[in-house]
Amino acid sequence: MGGRTHTVALTVAYDGAPFSGFARQPGQLTVQGSIEQALRTLYRREVPTVCAGRTDAGVHARGQVVSFDLSDEEFSARGLATLKRSLNALVDERIAVSAVQEAPAGFSARFDAVERVYRYFIFTGDWRPVLLAGRVWHLPKRLDVSAMRAGAAHLVGEHDFKSFCLAASAEGKPTCRNVSRLDVDYVTAAGEDDMISFTVVGNAFLHSMVRTIVGTLVAVGRGLREPDWVAEVLAARDRRAAGENAPAEGLIFWQVNYAGPGGAIPEPDAGCAAGRGGAAGFGGDTARGGVAAEAGAGAACGAESEAIGDGAGDGVAAGVETASDGAGDGFVASTEGGAR
Repeated sequence: MGGRTHTVALTVAYDGAPFSGFARQPGQLTVQGSIEQALRTLYRREVPTVCAGRTDAGVHARGQVVSFDLSDEEFSARGLATLKRSLNALVDERIAVSAVQEAPAGFSARFDAVERVYRYFIFTGDWRPVLLAGRVWHLPKRLDVSAMRAGAAHLVGEHDFKSFCLAASAEGKPTCRNVSRLDVDYVTAAGEDDMISFTVVGNAFLHSMVRTIVGTLVAVGRGLREPDWVAEVLAARDRRAAGENAPAEGLIFWQVNYAGPGGAIPEPDAGCAAGRGGAAGFGGDTARGGVAAEAGAGAACGAESEAIGDGAGDGVAAGVETASDGAGDGFVASTEGGAR
C-alpha cells in the first residue's frame, strides 16, 4: 500500500443512549468502535480515526466530525458518495454519516477545530414529552430564564472552569477554557413549546463542563441561588461549589466550526493548520436573546495544548469569528428570544 496522502472527514450524528461514549473501549459498544469496524471491513486494515470531541456515554451528536487518512490507491478505489452509502450500511443503526468530504492532507478533526457548539435541552411541561424522550431533561418546574441568562453572563470569556468539570479529570491538567457564547432561549421542538435551550460555544470543553454549567444555571432558574452566585462558583475552582451534573440525555454535540468559509471544513488545497497552536482570541457574535461577548484570550489563563471535553478530548484552537450554530435546524423547529 502506498503512502497515506488523502484525508477524509465525516460528519456524523448519533443517538448516544446505547453507546458507552464515543471513544473505543474493549468489549463496549462505542461510536468510534462501530465506525472503525466499518472502515476495517471496507479497507481490510485498521483505519485509525480522530474525532472533534469524545462525547460521554448517553450524549448525542448532530454534527460530530471524524477524520482519517487513506492511501492514493484506497482513495481512488471508492468515490466519496459510494463511501458514504457503504458506511451508512455498515455502522450501527443508531449512527448516521450525513456528509463525507476530502479535507486537506493531514487535517485533524480535533486539532483543526476552531469552535465547538453544544446544545442542551430541558422540557419543563408537567407531562411526559413522549416525542422527545431521550433527547431532553424532563424537569417539570418553572425556570426563570432571565435569571439564568444573568448567571450565564459570568461564564462568557476566558476563565478557569475547574469548578465545572469532573474533579478527577482536572487533576494536574490545565482547566482554562474560552466560552465565546452562552445563550439561554425558549425553543419549540416536535411541537412542544415548554422547552428551554442552552447553547454553549467555546474553543474546547472540560469533562462534563456543559452539563455542570446547565445544572448550575438550573439552580439559579429555580430560585435556589442568585445569578451572581455563578461568579462565586467560577472563582472557587472547586467542583463541590457548583450545581448538579445535568443528565446526559439532554446534551447534543451540535456542530464543529473550522477555518473554512462559514466555519466549514477547509477544501483539500486550503491547508489545515488554521485551528492549531493555542488560543489567539475569539470574536463573539451577538447572541439571539442570550448572552454573548468578545472573549479574547486572557493573560490569566493563556493557551493550552489540549483539553478534555463533554466531549473528552476536545482540542484547543486559534480563533475566528463565531459561525452560525445552526439554531433552528433539524431537532429544533424555532427559537424565541423574548421572555415568557
